[in-house]
Amino acid sequence: MRIKVRPVKTGVGFFGSIADAYRVCLFARTVSRVLLILARFDASDGDALYRNAYGIPWEEHVGHNATIAVSATGTNDKLRNTQFTALRLKDAICDRLREVTGERPDISRHDADLTFTVALRGNRATVSLNLAGPPLHQRNYRLHTTGVAAPLKETLAAGMLLLADWPRLAKEDKAFLDPMCGSGTIAIEAAMIAADIAPGLLRTSWGFTAWRQHDALAWEALLYEARERRDAGLKTMPPIFAQDVDPVALDAARENVREAHLDGCIAFTCADVCAMQAAPATSGLIATNPPYGERLFAQAQLPALYAGFSSTLRKHFQTWSLAIITPDESIDNLIGFTSSAACSVFNGPIPTQVRLYDCAQTRASTLAEITIGDAELTVFDVNSQQFANRLKRRFAHLRKWARRNDIHCYRVYDADLPDYNVAIDLYECSTSTENADQGSWFAVVYEYAAPSSVDPFRAQQRISDVLAIAPFVLGIESSHVFFKQRRRSGGQYRADEQRTRFTITTEEHGLHFELNLSDYLDTGLFLDHRLVRELIQKRTESMIADDPAFTESHPLRFLNLFCYTGSATVHAAAGGALKTTSVDLSQTYLACAQQNMRLNGFTGKTHRFERADCMQWIKEARRGKQRWDLVFVDPPAFSNSKKMGKRIFDIQRDHVELLVGVSRLLARGGQAIFSCNLRTFKADYEALEKLGVELIDITEQTIDEDFSRNQRIHHCFILNRIARND
Repeated sequence: MRIKVRPVKTGVGFFGSIADAYRVCLFARTVSRVLLILARFDASDGDALYRNAYGIPWEEHVGHNATIAVSATGTNDKLRNTQFTALRLKDAICDRLREVTGERPDISRHDADLTFTVALRGNRATVSLNLAGPPLHQRNYRLHTTGVAAPLKETLAAGMLLLADWPRLAKEDKAFLDPMCGSGTIAIEAAMIAADIAPGLLRTSWGFTAWRQHDALAWEALLYEARERRDAGLKTMPPIFAQDVDPVALDAARENVREAHLDGCIAFTCADVCAMQAAPATSGLIATNPPYGERLFAQAQLPALYAGFSSTLRKHFQTWSLAIITPDESIDNLIGFTSSAACSVFNGPIPTQVRLYDCAQTRASTLAEITIGDAELTVFDVNSQQFANRLKRRFAHLRKWARRNDIHCYRVYDADLPDYNVAIDLYECSTSTENADQGSWFAVVYEYAAPSSVDPFRAQQRISDVLAIAPFVLGIESSHVFFKQRRRSGGQYRADEQRTRFTITTEEHGLHFELNLSDYLDTGLFLDHRLVRELIQKRTESMIADDPAFTESHPLRFLNLFCYTGSATVHAAAGGALKTTSVDLSQTYLACAQQNMRLNGFTGKTHRFERADCMQWIKEARRGKQRWDLVFVDPPAFSNSKKMGKRIFDIQRDHVELLVGVSRLLARGGQAIFSCNLRTFKADYEALEKLGVELIDITEQTIDEDFSRNQRIHHCFILNRIARND
């Protein structure tokens, strides 16, 4: 018999037998609940709801000793609280059963035998029995998700596969691949569809088994049919592959496959998405749920992930189709394909889309093949071979240099080629953290804003090539590459807002620093200041060694102005400064500075952190008696922070006032180190000298090997006070 189906506001309605409802419970792949409507009636207020619900013959539905649960949705003018609405329905059920049977059913909020719902729409109520019981996405195979965040619901995974026409492809013996499989949900659903396995076959709990009108014979017949179809389908399985970069996720996926009784049906590989190889099949379906930057990955990690994914698709999977679940409509630009269809869905609370692609249809007019060692990569621009070659040579040279000098963070590329206007920094994780293992490496790729004369689409293609090439050359996973864009806005570089925080701990000169690779434009450690920080530590040590006046009771005093994350303070403390003061306007930076000091064992009241506008703080400090033996000042080139009120800071305009003020905070024999990142900066030596300040340019000796191509990355000076003109 053909079932009559019609769409309703939150699903579909159909008319049929109880056996038809059971069939939907057992075989439907995208359904969450199956509700059997018991009655519709007036519910203009609580009394009307109770009175009409009491009239339902509940004794025909609720058996002896059965537990019940009641839920409600919707409101109207008189019934505004769903808990109260559910309570009135529950009262009606219990009162009716007590009156008719002499027994009142027990209420169970969890694992009730029977669940009844009441849905209000205006003054009309619909009362139903939930035949499914627990939500139907609970297939009873996904029992292992330890260490795997944000698993996809089985119903959504199945819906994506149906939208991508996987049932037809499976019958044609096409292959399936999920390259970012996580706990294996999509691959398992693909296997169940291919083998014609009813999604409810593993479930042991249903909402109808305690129902007094349950048709056990009809249900057993359906179970027999499902088992027969499963046994037949498992004999004709197409090839199904799944991979993930996370071995913990793969362990969970394998356990889930065993729970689904699909052992041997899915081939698993531990590999990065960029290392995805063509399956032993000429065509098939790739379906995946990539990270969104919500819970698993930071937003800055996604461009490199997608770039590598895109390159692999174009090289190995041109005859395949692709389905992706994503909330980001700009993904078409990131992977270089135009979607052929899109369907809006929710992944939990996140509004997303299922987007379908034909891998043979790329938006690029031409593609190029380049060689990186033994690997071949498909890119948009043939000139990207030059970038790959340059990065490879530079990396080979700097890696040896870094190892010789025990350097764990360095810049490996800095806009060496004009058409590839990016900087690439490498960071090694020194201590295992929540995000990373000790010894693993990470890269941050900074894109400098392209001039308006450059075609934006061409620039995007080159960036995509850079992000695809970098992991191969640097020998790291694509998920370890973070992409950020340096763009001027009001003179300041702005931080990118992130939803997922990714931090590591790194090492410099035997000291440890926490880096935030995801939340802000800069990570928390300016690599071009490596030698400056070393200078601060050595200068602290030499000042203490040369002056016997410095003792534990009279320690060397260090001041760090515009302290950022306090890395200079850590080096000074490591050099022997027992008394430090770090000043910054940002509470976030000060918290980072305190964390870096704690990481290295420098705690206590002698290490102070003060939140203030440094220019104003200097004026107030000059009026006090406290002075410092060594000062480091590293101001921004420009700042118009709202926290400074109407005042705007410009280092070129304000450096004389700043440095004179700093000089007045020096103790007798004290010294300051001044650093500035404004590339066009010119010190006003004459004005400073008139005010008793000597400035000695030491920039050349503070530029390390990885910044040797860019001598203007910063300016650095020693500041001495040559006269006291207070």
